[in-house]
Amino acid sequence: MNDNNEWKVICRVEDIPVLGSRRVARPVGVDVAVFRNSDNQVFALLDRCPHKGGPLSQGIVFGTSVACPLHNWAIGLDDGCAKSPDEGCTPKFAVKVTEDVVHLDAGELATHAVELERPVAGPTNRACLQAEDSAA
Repeated sequence: MNDNNEWKVICRVEDIPVLGSRRVARPVGVDVAVFRNSDNQVFALLDRCPHKGGPLSQGIVFGTSVACPLHNWAIGLDDGCAKSPDEGCTPKFAVKVTEDVVHLDAGELATHAVELERPVAGPTNRACLQAEDSAA
């Protein structure tokens, strides 16, 4: 981690549920999910599963992984990569915790995966996902 980073205050560690997450909205691109495990370690990933774009912030945290809520893929919180036999990675974000305050790298928030469109909720998107699932 570069000490010259500009850090953005996100929340206090206690604001993130143990074995849960908090979503950080960005002005462009997909939001960021900040996770807390049972050891009070804090991780940050793009809030999108590398498989079909499931919202990782709604997944189940266990150890240093999160299970995607759509397809149960296990994604490493420390590297953003799917656990074997699944494949793919989602971008991770640098995290700094100082005096129980969580910070994310402001540069990464402004640049990582901003070209990706936010998922669109609603019946149209649900129908599209169901069609993909039945074709698989």
